[in-house]
Amino acid sequence: MSANHLILNVARKSPLWFLLSIVFGLSGAIFNGIGITLIIPLMLDLLGQDILRNTDFPPLLNSLFSIFDGVSDDYRPLALMALLLVALLFKNLANYGGTAISSLLSRDYVCNLRRDGLRLLLDVDLDYYANVRLGDLMNYLNTEVNRVATAVRTLARIATLIVTILVFLAILMAISWQLTLVSALLMATVALANQVSINQAKVFGQELSSAAAALSNRLIEVLSGIRLVKTTANEDREYAIINRLVDQREEAEFKSQLVFASIGPVNEMLSIMAFIALIIVGRSLFASQLETFSSIILIYLVVLFRMLPFIGQLNSSRSQFASNVASTERLDAFLNRSDKPFMASGHRPFSQLSEGIRFNHISFRYPQGDRWALQEVDLTLPRGQTLALVGSSGAGKSTLADLLPRFYDPSSGAIEIDGIDLKEFDIRAFRRRVGVVSQDTFLFNASVKDNICYGYPEASEAEVIEAARRANAEEFILKLPQGYDTPIGDRGVMLSGGQRQRLAIARALVQNPEILILDEATSALDTVSERLVQQAIDELSQNRTTLVIAHRLSTVHRADQIAVLDHGRVVEVGTHRELLARGQHYAKLHAMQFAEQPAVTP
Repeated sequence: MSANHLILNVARKSPLWFLLSIVFGLSGAIFNGIGITLIIPLMLDLLGQDILRNTDFPPLLNSLFSIFDGVSDDYRPLALMALLLVALLFKNLANYGGTAISSLLSRDYVCNLRRDGLRLLLDVDLDYYANVRLGDLMNYLNTEVNRVATAVRTLARIATLIVTILVFLAILMAISWQLTLVSALLMATVALANQVSINQAKVFGQELSSAAAALSNRLIEVLSGIRLVKTTANEDREYAIINRLVDQREEAEFKSQLVFASIGPVNEMLSIMAFIALIIVGRSLFASQLETFSSIILIYLVVLFRMLPFIGQLNSSRSQFASNVASTERLDAFLNRSDKPFMASGHRPFSQLSEGIRFNHISFRYPQGDRWALQEVDLTLPRGQTLALVGSSGAGKSTLADLLPRFYDPSSGAIEIDGIDLKEFDIRAFRRRVGVVSQDTFLFNASVKDNICYGYPEASEAEVIEAARRANAEEFILKLPQGYDTPIGDRGVMLSGGQRQRLAIARALVQNPEILILDEATSALDTVSERLVQQAIDELSQNRTTLVIAHRLSTVHRADQIAVLDHGRVVEVGTHRELLARGQHYAKLHAMQFAEQPAVTP
């Protein structure tokens, strides 16, 4: 889909309003033309020169002036003035209506584009986020959306201006086609001169889009990593980098403004030269009608003079449209769904697990990867039991866990739920029954209560309190300034790591998942926090089907099964006692972790 196609698609979402804005523009142009045509006769009539009875005028003027044939000389100026005021009144009402509709359309366009972008970001697979920057996404939803909406609004403005200019051209043609032909040639020269500015505006618009995206990316990265910036005392360095990006963006904006500013003076100079040339040509064309020449040329020049600002506005609008085309191209690429990964959902409902989960000869390679992350993994997790995945970093533990909630689909093999391929289940229904507690717990900048019931917004206050108690979180929550209503800051910055983990466990308890995934939930905690969190995990895991990823082997001694992964393959499966007795991979990992302690065999 091309950038122009995107603009047309946006405009089609409100076609009636778009057409109505053009109708208002046409109405305004007609009333404007009538009013302008009456100005010179009114002025001359007030000065004592009666030109309305002159029959040497072109047919259009004769038809317009014939309205006053039955009006006496004493009341003719009043009649002229009344008609002029009525025409100007309707012209301004039409212009006001067009402006109001244009503003309404702009708001609708921005909302529609942002909705489309937000829907795409919520629907697209996680793999998409591995290849984009957050700053780019924010730039799409803010700067680029606004610029595209401006482009569509400018397109409506261009259509209105073209209609207005055509109305004025029709009036000018009716007055004198010869003078209009000369005017058209002169105006074509002005248009060619403006085309240079329009081409420059397009180039500077591309520079502005790129500079704005670079600035957004760097700002978000710095603010996200502000702790690292301060820890390494890099405030001045980051300030210098961001300051340079600000300068680049403002320079691109300044160049665009210079282009817009140059259009007015160029048009004015060329227009004055065109006026002089037109008077010279008109005098030769009306040499045989010198008595009426002055009246005709005055009316013609007033109409032409009134049309020229619209030509200038058209050139400015074309320049502005060209400047925003770069944004339409970028936004079109962003909204294009054909080149992005989306997870297809099945249609089977899912409520509970009856038998268990089987990883049936699973192999997987990341879309951008050059090696297999998992190879021929064959594991079974019966309902109500716990399967622990252990192994060195990069062995494939987290990858296997990510396949269960269908963040990715296996490259080969299948995950079976009660003997049915996971792909056949409704993906959202299944995910609602899966709880995940990971090492990198995410909390929203909201209250404690809102974070606990995020997975189940309908939870009652009693359910939230009970979940917090079972997660060993109630004690510290009650000490917070506002208890359960205390805001916890961005990503829960007001809480310790152990407190954040316990809130995440409380959140999972409220959600009451059928299947539980624990991804190294205690690996980054101190001894006291680890004990509290482990107690909460034990409470959470009761009577649930649990997949545990463990770095500390002490946390998986009581697992029903332990699978040892190495380079994406399952090399051992068994209980803690069985694997120690074999003296192979698991026993070596255990010996390394407990080298300074006697082995513990519960």
